[in-house]
Amino acid sequence: MTSTAPPSHGTAAAPDRATGRWRRLRTPLLTAASALGLCTAVALRDPNDPGSWLTCPYLATTGLVCPGCGTLRAIHALSHGDVATAWQRNPALLVVGPLLVLVWLTAVRRAWLGVPRRWTPGPRLLATIPVLVAAYWVLRNVPGLEWLGPGA
Repeated sequence: MTSTAPPSHGTAAAPDRATGRWRRLRTPLLTAASALGLCTAVALRDPNDPGSWLTCPYLATTGLVCPGCGTLRAIHALSHGDVATAWQRNPALLVVGPLLVLVWLTAVRRAWLGVPRRWTPGPRLLATIPVLVAAYWVLRNVPGLEWLGPGA
């Protein structure tokens, strides 16, 4: 008995390549969808309204601001095009945010092309990040540096 199926001329490789690409893109795309969903929620529900979002537990217990204080209000301001207010609420967001977008775009590009990472953060960088966060945390609570705080 002879087979009537047409010969495959390498067509199976293309779907496998496409499937692999989407599998590699899964994490960056889910990250973007989550971030977009959270930003949309903050854009629609104003964190400046009392009781609309939870209060920072560190602020509530100590009366001091943490590195994240003001981030919801900054994202809300950015979503409405108010960069100056976003800077007043959390200047670190406007510095770190574009860096995170750049890292995400790089991850998407590498996933799309199937290129492995060539660079990984070294121990010095990994040790520097918590030191910078701690310094920002302390400086936000120093009198005279109110511009680093979340504002009114």
